Amino acid sequence: MMDPFGNYLVQKLLDRCSEEQRLDVLKRVCEKGQIIEVALNTHGTRAVQKLIETFTSREQRALVISALGPGVVSLIKDLNGNHVVQRCLQRLGPDDSQFVYDAAEGHCVEIATHRHGCCVLQRCIDFATPKQKTDLVQEIARHALQLSQDAFGNYVVQYVLELGQTESSRAVMEHLAGHYAELSMQKFSSNVVEKCLKLGGLDPERQVIIREMVATPLLPRLLQDSYGNYVVQSALAVSSGQLHQDLVDAIKPYLPSLRGTPHGKRILQKINGKV
Repeated sequence: MMDPFGNYLVQKLLDRCSEEQRLDVLKRVCEKGQIIEVALNTHGTRAVQKLIETFTSREQRALVISALGPGVVSLIKDLNGNHVVQRCLQRLGPDDSQFVYDAAEGHCVEIATHRHGCCVLQRCIDFATPKQKTDLVQEIARHALQLSQDAFGNYVVQYVLELGQTESSRAVMEHLAGHYAELSMQKFSSNVVEKCLKLGGLDPERQVIIREMVATPLLPRLLQDSYGNYVVQSALAVSSGQLHQDLVDAIKPYLPSLRGTPHGKRILQKINGKV
């Protein structure tokens, strides 16, 4: 299975063998946790994925779930192993993939902040039952402040926001509240704040963001910051009425310093004619 050429032979055999033969192969590879070692291998991962694709019996599913369970977090974070976990989500169905969801919830931050783990977490959301999705999204939302500032975790938070589910988005934004100014000046989290500002159906939560900008002593830095200025532009674009005027009024004292910088000029363009 781990041979550069032998793995292709195994894949062909799995397509053609009988149920009894397939079960025998599975039993052999599951002995002493060998299936995890194979799944982590560059060539072995293909054979294990094929094995999962060709399951036809309850016994076969139970065997592989039992064998993969102890190493599922390592698999999720591995270049090769994560594809095996994603194949489980696709082929086993949400109920038989519960061992993956248990790991995702129990190790949410560890997985979400990993290069491969963040992708697996998004696929977990895609294939989940309503309850699995709710539980997982709640756990992501609980750690949204930390995840938003991470190079990979921010994509998971944005994915939750993109679901278009009001309760999920509200849960994320509630955990970010009070930190929007600082988040706006960081490379990764500034994208999350912009996403929050552009969400529909969450006006009270969006107003919280803009009110924090109006009130923060960090506003002068925000206006000049290479990331923060884009958040301010988005806030100006989505706000209206008195709240928009309050934001413009808060920016007014800093207009002279804005005129001489590229960031400032963009903000000036947004409020041109309203100041």
